[in-house]
Amino acid sequence: MLDVAIIGGGISGLMTAYRLASKSPALKVTIFEKGHCLKDRHCPIVERKNASCIHCKPCNIMEGAAGAGAFSDGKYVISTEYGGWLTDVLSPDMVMDYIEQADSILCSYGATKERYIPDDELKRLCIIHDLHMQQGKLKHLGTDDNLQTMRHMIDDLSNRVEFCYDTEVTDVENMTITYKEHSNEPRSVKAKHIIFAVGRSGSEFFQEWCRRNNVSMRSNQVDIGVRVELPFIIWEHFSKRIYEPKIWYRSKLYGDITRMFCFNERGHVVTENTGGILTVNGHAYKDKAKKSGNSNFALLSTLRFTQPFNEPIRYAKTVAALANQLSGGSVLVQRLGDLTAGRRTNDHRLKASTTRPTLQAVPGDLSLCIPKRQLDNIVETLHALDKIAPGTANHDTLLYGIECKYYSSRPSSVDFELAGHNNMYMAGDGSGFTRSLSHAAANGLYVADKILNREA
Repeated sequence: MLDVAIIGGGISGLMTAYRLASKSPALKVTIFEKGHCLKDRHCPIVERKNASCIHCKPCNIMEGAAGAGAFSDGKYVISTEYGGWLTDVLSPDMVMDYIEQADSILCSYGATKERYIPDDELKRLCIIHDLHMQQGKLKHLGTDDNLQTMRHMIDDLSNRVEFCYDTEVTDVENMTITYKEHSNEPRSVKAKHIIFAVGRSGSEFFQEWCRRNNVSMRSNQVDIGVRVELPFIIWEHFSKRIYEPKIWYRSKLYGDITRMFCFNERGHVVTENTGGILTVNGHAYKDKAKKSGNSNFALLSTLRFTQPFNEPIRYAKTVAALANQLSGGSVLVQRLGDLTAGRRTNDHRLKASTTRPTLQAVPGDLSLCIPKRQLDNIVETLHALDKIAPGTANHDTLLYGIECKYYSSRPSSVDFELAGHNNMYMAGDGSGFTRSLSHAAANGLYVADKILNREA
C-alpha cells in the first residue's frame, strides 16, 4: 500500500513529491513515469545525430523524467496574467505565493535568479499599433541550464521517493493503479492518494479515464499555427529588455485572436513527437557556443469549439498529421514570400533564402494543411508585428508547421480533487488548469499541501 501515487514525473509531479517528502518523510511516495530516466533521455535530432525524427518510443523530448519541460528553453513565468488558469480556483495572491515557493525550490537546485521585468515603453509601442503585450516577471533558464536543474532535483528526490521509469499506468480503479513495467505483465498497487500529473502527452489517457469513470469535462481552447524563424536582430530590441514578447492581436478580417509567444532568442527550431504526430517547437541555450543567428517564436490562432464538436485536441492533431503526410513523415517549412505569392517553397527557393533554417524540415506549402481562416490570421498578424519589429514580414521569414498547443479538457473537480472520487487529484498541464512550468509547479505544491493537511 502506497501513501501517495503520482502518475507522471513532470514538473508538477516532482513538486508534489518534493513537498510531501520534505514535510512528511515517513510517507511512502511513488512516481510512475512512462518515459525514461533523465540520463537516458537522448533525442537524436537535438544531439545532431539525425536530421529528422526517427520516432523514438517513447519520445525523449515529450516523455520521461522531468516531463516535456526538461527540454524546453526553461521559461519561468512569475505572473498570473498568463501561464494558466489557476486563478479560476485560487486567489491571485495565493497563486503568486506558490509560484514564488516553486521558484525558491528550483533556485536551491541551481536555477538562475536573474529576472526580466515588465517594460511599459514596449507595451505602449504595441498598443499604438493595436497589438497587446501581456506582461509579467520572467526567468530564462535556458534548455541546458534547465536540464541541469531538473537533474539535481531528481537526484535528490531519488533518495526520498520511489521512481518507476518506463512504467505505463494503464488504469486506475478503486484506488488501485494497474501498470506495466518495461512491457512486462501488468501489476497493481493500492494507494491512499492518487495524483494525475500526466502532462500534455498523457492528456488523452486522462480524458479517456474520465469518460469511463463519469467525470464530466469542459473543453479548453486549442491553438494552431506555425513556428516563425528570422534573424535575431529583428526582435533584439524586445528580447534584450524582456526576453519574451508575449503579444496577441485581434484580426480585422475575422476578429480572431492570434498569439505570439514561446520566444527563443538565438535559438533553434525543433520537432516534437506526440503519439506519432510530429509538430514543431523552439529551444534556446544559455551556452553562447550553442546559440544560432536566428530567433524563433510560436504564432498560433486560437480556436474555441462549441457544440456539437467537443474534440479540439483531435482536431489539432488531424491538422498536424496532414502536414506530416505532405512532408513524407516530417514537418514543413515555407518562406513567407512564397506563401503570400501562392507557391510552394522548394529546395531551390529555400537555399536562396537569406534566413538559414536551424531545422532540416521539408520545403512545402502550408496552405495545403492549415485551414484558410487560421492561415489568414497568421499572415495578417505577421504584417501587424512588422510595424513594431520591421523585418518580421520579410519575404525570407521562415514558417514551420504545424505548431499546435492543445490544453487538456478540464475535468469536473473541487479544489483539484476529481468530482466523485475522493483522494484522487489532478495537477499540471494534463489537468487543463496550467500551461507553463511555473503554474504547473505551483499546482503540484498546492495539491501536496492539500494531501498533507488531510493526512494531518
